[in-house]
Amino acid sequence: MELRFISPDLQSLDELDSEVLACAPFSDARPVHGVAGLCDWRLGGRISELRRQGLITGELGEVVMIPCKPRMAFDKLVLFGAGRRDAFDEAIFREIVRGMLATMGGLCTRAAVVELPGRHDGLIPAEQAADALLDCAGRERGDNVWTLVERAEGRQQITQHMIEQRRRVRRAL
Repeated sequence: MELRFISPDLQSLDELDSEVLACAPFSDARPVHGVAGLCDWRLGGRISELRRQGLITGELGEVVMIPCKPRMAFDKLVLFGAGRRDAFDEAIFREIVRGMLATMGGLCTRAAVVELPGRHDGLIPAEQAADALLDCAGRERGDNVWTLVERAEGRQQITQHMIEQRRRVRRAL
């Protein structure tokens, strides 16, 4: 899996041309935060309205696809329920990421823009999130490109961590 990065702001998201934007809102975060919040604003409160109607709950395991055109550059926004913030841990992170990978595979998506679960709120460290993502992706998904929505600090931490991991692998050989 190839990882790229983009800043968490609408201007940066508008500059990308990708079929899918994916994020994982929490069930107890109202209004939604992170990328979901940016999309909610751009889509004229569509996510908030669907939540008020009970059509989106944010419960763990929920997957909802919302069309984004013409208000956004993406064809679809895919929301993966992350459950309650206070219950979030690495096991839940991995469960959501596996669901994201399976959904992207089912959609035949090779390139996606993704805000990893819990990263907007800093509930999982950047390096730990990257390791878990790559572990979940495994070797069979080597041709996928995910553009991660990360602040500059997280981007730097992940990049440095990946460089260190490659050095360790080379030394071990």
